[in-house]
Amino acid sequence: MFNEQPLAWYAVYTRPKCEKKVADLFTRKKVEHYRPVKQLVRARKMIEEPLFPSYVFVHIPESRNWVVRETDNVVNFVYWLGQPAIIPDHEIALIRHFLRDYEEVTVEQVPIQAGGERAPAAGGKIIQLSSNRVKVELSSLGCMLVARIPSREITVITGSKTVNGHHY
Repeated sequence: MFNEQPLAWYAVYTRPKCEKKVADLFTRKKVEHYRPVKQLVRARKMIEEPLFPSYVFVHIPESRNWVVRETDNVVNFVYWLGQPAIIPDHEIALIRHFLRDYEEVTVEQVPIQAGGERAPAAGGKIIQLSSNRVKVELSSLGCMLVARIPSREITVITGSKTVNGHHY
């Protein structure tokens, strides 16, 4: 097709506790999506908990946003400056890597600094790297991923830092 639009990742806001239902509907509609979940043990039972409550990410061309909007339990796209927020591929990849490589991953809001706007980072920018924690900024979502890691998994290689084989 000549009018083929590029695919982009968008954050979709769902009704509370409906992320899995929405993801299942996207699967039926053949909409590529990603529902980041962390595995937790509760009462000796393994459960999945959403990393981003009420969010599912979709990978679609802008022209197919109607398919997402017409899906049950979808409230709307997440907007930034009057447009649906586009999540860069590298940030989706960073979320996938964190959930795959670390057991204890949480999300924290990025503190807003008074007196100026922050420029978006070009990649996963390390906020903190200590003996047992790494924080990486997701600028498009205004938050950071935080993971607890054993110090034996951190190595310094000529000025850059490596955690579980990933360079930051």
